[in-house]
Amino acid sequence: MLKIVFLDAQTLGSDISLAPVASLGEYVSYPSTRPEEVFDRIAGFDVVITNKVWMGKEQIDSSPALNLICVAATGTNNVNTAYAASKGIPVLNAVDYSTESVTQVTWMHILNLVGKARYFDEYVKDGSYSVSGCFTNAAVPFFELRGKTFGTVGLGHIGSRVAAVAEAFGMQVLYYPTSGKPHSDRYDADTDLVRFLSRCDIVSVHCPLNDRTNGLIGYEELAHMKRSAVIVNMGRGGIVVEADLCRALDEGLIAGAATDVFTKEPLPADHPYLGLQHPERLLLTPHIGWASREARICLVEKIAENIRKTFENQ
Repeated sequence: MLKIVFLDAQTLGSDISLAPVASLGEYVSYPSTRPEEVFDRIAGFDVVITNKVWMGKEQIDSSPALNLICVAATGTNNVNTAYAASKGIPVLNAVDYSTESVTQVTWMHILNLVGKARYFDEYVKDGSYSVSGCFTNAAVPFFELRGKTFGTVGLGHIGSRVAAVAEAFGMQVLYYPTSGKPHSDRYDADTDLVRFLSRCDIVSVHCPLNDRTNGLIGYEELAHMKRSAVIVNMGRGGIVVEADLCRALDEGLIAGAATDVFTKEPLPADHPYLGLQHPERLLLTPHIGWASREARICLVEKIAENIRKTFENQ
């Protein structure tokens, strides 16, 4: 019987069933797994499922029975995929399960930033509106999206879906291909990053973290953006240099930013994001973009499908 172990099942939440995976064999799950616990926990298992737990050369070599690594996510940067391939062990991720979820959270951030939602909410709740003597508040203006330029860094499944929503708002869509090679007949590409950033009113990051994108957007790049522009990072924390983003926000080089991803997760208590001089310019969420209930149910089904397809002829 197939033996399956899930090393960090709590990352999928307690409100969805893992039965589609558990029904495929002898199944064991752990809420979380520390690095030193990996070796004992994967010993003798055919399939290892991991969301964030690292599977490198030492871990892979420690389990001769290992025949498949399933990543409970789209990115595979928590697995030494090259070494796994050299050992003939497939590493299968879950593709396109979270597109709608990430798109929704992306636009939640954009609309909150552009519409100054936090400011107006606090203005009413702290009593300022009640004593203002005026039915409205035009002291903090916001701009309409129609006619503005929306730029996505990366144009895969998610970037394309986010761009389609921008079109629905009447925005002009531009994209920066992180590979350096334009590949869309629908949208215009700009392969010069600085020029791309300078043209956009809103920038949204939807690309994987790799050698080309690590540290892609730092202080110099942010300094070329419009002072009225906002940037949203929904890709990976290392794509936008975090300390540089803090500096740019506090200096007013850009109007605002939001991020759902961080270089280290969870966010350290002493992180620069938590010590901004102008915290109102930054919106933070704890890596929830992928995690709508529907997306997590789909993720479990895709993991189960990856396992079934791998072993269906064995």
